[in-house]
Amino acid sequence: MPKVKVNNIELDYEEYGKGEVLLFLHGLGSTKADWDAQIPFFSKKYRVVVVDLRGHGKTSIPSKDYGVEFMTEDIKQLLDVLKIEKATVVGFSMGGAVAFQLASSYPEYINNLVIVNSGPDFNNMGKIGEELLSSRTEFLKTKGLLPLAKEIAYNMFPEGNQIEIRNQFEERCKENDYSAYYNSFVTLMNWGLGDRLNDITVRTLVVASDMDYTPVSFKEEYVKRMPNATLSVIENSRHGAVIDQPEAFNKILENFLNHE
Repeated sequence: MPKVKVNNIELDYEEYGKGEVLLFLHGLGSTKADWDAQIPFFSKKYRVVVVDLRGHGKTSIPSKDYGVEFMTEDIKQLLDVLKIEKATVVGFSMGGAVAFQLASSYPEYINNLVIVNSGPDFNNMGKIGEELLSSRTEFLKTKGLLPLAKEIAYNMFPEGNQIEIRNQFEERCKENDYSAYYNSFVTLMNWGLGDRLNDITVRTLVVASDMDYTPVSFKEEYVKRMPNATLSVIENSRHGAVIDQPEAFNKILENFLNHE
């Protein structure tokens, strides 16, 4: 698997297919394996690039310098190294925050923007955000990463027919370095675009699950603040829509790319 030196780290990535570029960014505590159901589907027509964000997977685990801004600069430099001038950037959860920041800081790189169960202001989520920050940091400090990985995986994939994907996600989460996970989470919860969201004019698709941690109304609110955004809702899905409802997600993204 190729690695490239960017922004003082080694970034692990993979690419498949040819054509217009689709760049997929994974969620907190996971890896580029989040996109295993999307790679074979979209690489028939597109050049698909998947990345392990800093502190995750096989990418470097720095001792400091975490946060959405650092991850965004990593991705910008990766695009430069790969000589990719424009990409459709698809970000899930924390990857959605990086995608938002990339569209804000480097709009010239964005062909389309796709946000999956994420938001532009993790630092302004009200009671939901405050409780998440408090409960997860306390859980990490008192019980550790392995029990947290099990709980997160179960909350995302609780159904009896989801045991395999639950176990796979739990294993990915368990592999995280404790400090890298903690720093990635805390810096994510301190990040937000604020009024800069209104300046993102690129064509945007926001995908929401009907049973995500944050309600559909949360996504509806910020979509209204964007000049060129639409919302699609996936039913019978929790936070990991790209994993628990891959066929529905792939169809929604395909239609968006085809302007249907």
